[in-house]
Amino acid sequence: MSMKLNVQSYLPFERRHIGPRPSDISEMLHVIEANSLDSLIDETVPPAIRLKKPLNLPAAQTETEFLVHLQEIARQNQVAKSYLGQGYYGCHTPTIIQRNILENPGWYTAYTPYQAEIAQGRLEALINFQTMVMDLSGMDMANASLLDEATAAAEAMSMFYGLRKGDKKQSNTFFVDKNTFPQTLNVIRTRAEPLDITLRIDTLENLDLTDPDLFGVLLQYPDANGAIHNHRDLIQSAHEAEVKVAVAADLLALTLLTAPGEMGADCVVGTSQRFGVPMGFGGPHAGYFATREEYKRQIPGRIIGASVDTKGNPAFRMALQTREQHIKRDRATSNICTAQVLLAVMAGMYAVYHGPKGLKNIAQRTHGLTKVLAKGLNSLGFEQQNDNYFDTLKVVVAEQDALRTLAEERNMNFRYFRDATVGISLDETTTLADVEAVLSVFQAISKGDIDLDQLANDLTLDWPETLVRESDYLTHPVFNTHLAEHEMLRYIKQLENKDLSLVHSMIPLGSCTMKLNATTEMVPVTWPEFGQLHPFAPANQTKGYQQLLENLENWLCEITGFAAVSLQPNSGAQGEFAGLMVIRAHHRQRGEGHRNVALIPTSAHGTNFASAVMAGMQVVLVQCDERGNIDVEDLQAKAEKHRDQLSSLMVTYPSTHGVFEEDIREICSIVHQHGGQVYMDGANMNAQVGLTSPANIGADVCHLNLHKTFCIPHGGGGPGMGPIGVAPHLVDYLPGNPAVHSDDETLDAISAAPYGSASILPISYGYIAMMGGDGLAQATKMAILNTNYIKARLNGQYSVLYTGKQGRSAHEMIIDCRDFKKAGIEVSDIAKRLMDYGFHAPTVSFPVAGTMMIEPTESESKPELDRFCDAMIQIREEIREVEQGEADAQNNVLKNAPHTLAVATTDAWEYPYSRDKAVYPLAFVREKKFWPSVSRIDDAYGDRNLMCSCLPMEAYEAAEAEESAVNAV
Repeated sequence: MSMKLNVQSYLPFERRHIGPRPSDISEMLHVIEANSLDSLIDETVPPAIRLKKPLNLPAAQTETEFLVHLQEIARQNQVAKSYLGQGYYGCHTPTIIQRNILENPGWYTAYTPYQAEIAQGRLEALINFQTMVMDLSGMDMANASLLDEATAAAEAMSMFYGLRKGDKKQSNTFFVDKNTFPQTLNVIRTRAEPLDITLRIDTLENLDLTDPDLFGVLLQYPDANGAIHNHRDLIQSAHEAEVKVAVAADLLALTLLTAPGEMGADCVVGTSQRFGVPMGFGGPHAGYFATREEYKRQIPGRIIGASVDTKGNPAFRMALQTREQHIKRDRATSNICTAQVLLAVMAGMYAVYHGPKGLKNIAQRTHGLTKVLAKGLNSLGFEQQNDNYFDTLKVVVAEQDALRTLAEERNMNFRYFRDATVGISLDETTTLADVEAVLSVFQAISKGDIDLDQLANDLTLDWPETLVRESDYLTHPVFNTHLAEHEMLRYIKQLENKDLSLVHSMIPLGSCTMKLNATTEMVPVTWPEFGQLHPFAPANQTKGYQQLLENLENWLCEITGFAAVSLQPNSGAQGEFAGLMVIRAHHRQRGEGHRNVALIPTSAHGTNFASAVMAGMQVVLVQCDERGNIDVEDLQAKAEKHRDQLSSLMVTYPSTHGVFEEDIREICSIVHQHGGQVYMDGANMNAQVGLTSPANIGADVCHLNLHKTFCIPHGGGGPGMGPIGVAPHLVDYLPGNPAVHSDDETLDAISAAPYGSASILPISYGYIAMMGGDGLAQATKMAILNTNYIKARLNGQYSVLYTGKQGRSAHEMIIDCRDFKKAGIEVSDIAKRLMDYGFHAPTVSFPVAGTMMIEPTESESKPELDRFCDAMIQIREEIREVEQGEADAQNNVLKNAPHTLAVATTDAWEYPYSRDKAVYPLAFVREKKFWPSVSRIDDAYGDRNLMCSCLPMEAYEAAEAEESAVNAV
């Protein structure tokens, strides 16, 4: 026997990423009646917008080659000891949290917990996070995280603006303490301008609370210089003047400091980064937002609340603003539709791991070391300006240049002010040896001497009593019972086991692109060279990041056809806002700042409407025709009507209806003819890469959801990344950041960090590097094939609402479930029943009520596609039983779904169908059963009885008792 051997090539990564095998592809093409994959694409994507040549990207690397390549890049980063602070601090990620959450696909591949019955683990973890924030801030309510501290502060300003009433109804001035973090100031500038909010940034000594135009104030606590002030009297005076106050506060400091809520604050914002989340060159980190209960309907983002299921058991769900943007559109309180769930889970677990005593110990130790440093500097003759401080000193240094040279030679970063002072921030990772090393740098430019042992003796907390926290926090048992590692490990695993993720089955969500997050792409995220860099570290220490960012920007330019890319927006909604602000700046520069009308199709994502309002736009709806396409005549009429005010068109392509609209170039041309710009929502970019591009269809700007098309995992609802690409005439208006553009404050930031959530960019970098241009194009083709295969298999069972001219769907499709209402079956019943088959439901009732939008992605194999189709076909048969009277209209498997283990093993089976039919409806389900942990949740009860903190212990005990009884059976 002879065998041909290969000494050159390895199995390409493309074969790992794409699910169907070559033999499967042939079978699938036969089912959909296509001659070849290329002929399917020809029938789906309009020829006028097809790319004329392949993507010009580097040759695809193998997984091994990529890791070697990225290690070479990583080594160019210098991990110095950063004492820069400003909201970013070194911290220790407990290894149990790193291994079992951050590096665990069971946590990072889950979707946003809209299907609460199969997301109880994440929901409980987020309740822990909310409770932690509420306790430490002293506020009534908190949401499940925001994108970062700066955007949380901007959301507080917007909330106060929307709450104006009475004598303050027309007020438009917002005061910000000058000693607020610079990145926060810059983001607030960006967000205030399109809303016509007048910002006053000044010292608190110049705050005039009697100003009738003043509606709100933002304070930093401790401030950007590290100083701590008692704001109780200021807040009381503000309230007497009907002015609301937000406080940006450090959570670790709040374990020792009086909580802002106890001082009377109306809103408290900040970041939870130092609770076990690496700095990561700026992100991702979970911002937090806490406020009074009376403002619960104005809170931006997501709130997790407690409710009950149909059996009366406690259960968690997303409350109030679950899909606010899709309901309220341009009347939404915010465009925030995501959170930083994975990072919020980590921060909450950090509090569970350490408990209140552990957190206080970390804070005491950090403050104690700062006191040692302050005493040492005083001994060396340096003046320290902060009377009261937590972890940050501001030191007068005449010889600043000499100090900087010595510090950088010794691998230390300090913050250098223009007033001959130096900022030094300590953190959890600082040791006594580090303090000694810092003092040695100062000692080198002074004539003094120090005795470190003596300095460390007799340390006490000597703040004024009004600043010392007396109230308890984190008293709930969850923060006091998992201190042993076995208990912590089992708790994390217990929660993980309640959640369905991509480790269990496909998540076929239209518009959300839940594809493979390959392990090789994920591994570099926790490398210290990427995770431990401060976002404001000197450029000579971040050369690896600079190379990675430059390469990634160039690759994304090639993919989109655009001239430049900004990686700063740290979510898709942030990308929308950034793109519209670029268009706004372009019009203003040309003397056409009056252009403020945004045309938006009725089928658009809800965030489009909210983002347009945030950018100062007036929204005008454009209708869709009976085939789901933009009504070109209506567009023409409205573009003509608003030609003098037309700013932009926001268009999703392929459309939200899953169709490549044939008229897209004409649509873009109409907008351009009337003086507008075209913003393309990149949510559906997975159907474009390598086949067409935003520039090729005529768009001027688009955002890219890296957490969709480019493989950053959803993390249970975040992190996200939404960089924007722009045409040549818009390049000069891309967002900047004061940290990297310190001499030009006119460049406005969108997010706190210069490059958004930089530490997760290696994931997208790896995906592109390992797929190469041909692999990316093949992935797009396969996404389209997989969708059309599902369409063909479901033919005759469900009707597809929209298709292209030749009957093909793009990468997603909408099935119409509205006719089932005649039999009393709602689309939500189908969604719940899918849980019994082990699947997360497709996108429900968007963009059309009563429908499901299905997107399988290219990563799902043919066997998995078939399992999903078999489940959908069997569910259709169950609906048919109701339609034909064979099953009771109310007491049937759909209405009672999902069926939990507790229900299936109860002694008294009360349903008119068998247990097997309930929980093992198909053979494959028995082989790998996923059990929903609660029965159907009562949403209305949760909104009527809103509780967004940890449940009383007796509720947990009751649930545990039932679970024990079930396990005994």
